[in-house]
Amino acid sequence: MSQIHHKFKVFVGDLPADNSLGSLADEVAAFSKDKAAKSIGVEYLESAKKLVISLGYSESDAAYPVSLSSVGLGKFALSDLASLEAKMGEASSNSGSVICHELYVTDDNEFFMVFLTKK
Repeated sequence: MSQIHHKFKVFVGDLPADNSLGSLADEVAAFSKDKAAKSIGVEYLESAKKLVISLGYSESDAAYPVSLSSVGLGKFALSDLASLEAKMGEASSNSGSVICHELYVTDDNEFFMVFLTKK
């Protein structure tokens, strides 16, 4: 599966109280039904309390079903990257066929890992 792509779609929504992806995960999956999802970008805009997800995709490759999920990793000091990396690996091992991943950090410094996975 080649990751080369030149098309993008952007989704914006409120960050739910549980800091999950909320309905944005469903929007990304629905949009991807007839497109080959290749990558994601995720950013939390603290000032607007909005989550921005960009999806990279290809229309020339065969489409496949995908899902988007987030896993809370906890709070980490930036000087303790080894612990963060260990939690990322642990979260990944429980997430299925990972195509791509991204991190976002909430305004209370909690790290979340987002996985784009092939169903």
